[in-house]
Amino acid sequence: MDFEDDPSNRRALSSGDPLPPGDWEGAGAAGRAEAIYAAERPYVTAIFRRSVPPQEVPDLVQETFRRLFSAKGTGTGLLQASRAYVATAARAILKNRARSGARNQTHAHHSFEDHDVAGPDPHTTLEHRDTLRRVEDALARLNPTTRDIFLMQTFDDLSYSEIGRIKSMSEKAVEKHLVKARLAIRKARDAQP
Repeated sequence: MDFEDDPSNRRALSSGDPLPPGDWEGAGAAGRAEAIYAAERPYVTAIFRRSVPPQEVPDLVQETFRRLFSAKGTGTGLLQASRAYVATAARAILKNRARSGARNQTHAHHSFEDHDVAGPDPHTTLEHRDTLRRVEDALARLNPTTRDIFLMQTFDDLSYSEIGRIKSMSEKAVEKHLVKARLAIRKARDAQP
């Protein structure tokens, strides 16, 4: 630490100074550092709480004061403007974190050409597309009444009796059309290309 303990450089604190003790005489460098830490720790904590996850705040507060007290040439200025010094140190730490975070994101980037990028299996995707095409073809080949009844029940979520009223048929007839449609779809889905 680079604090001046020369008695000619000491000054008495005014009543407006926020740092205890009221008089620095006899406190020494360690006592001044403790007083600054006690007075400014809540302020530094508040700076970090707005920007980082809560579990990282104590470490960053400690890093701020470590940097502050290990810096050269801050002895007298630190006593006069400790809040400005800690705010500057805290902001510098946040900037460094942001910079290193951007750097880490760049290193984590994977090109589409990279083979280690996980994604959907292209063979499975093609198989699903083929199955869907076969089911669509099976629906297109159905009798229009059977297809309409299947679509009403599947997509409109209508009951057998509601479909029967719309199509002017019994619930048993609606059920037969649905069985026929589902059987055709099952055959199309299970068929090998």
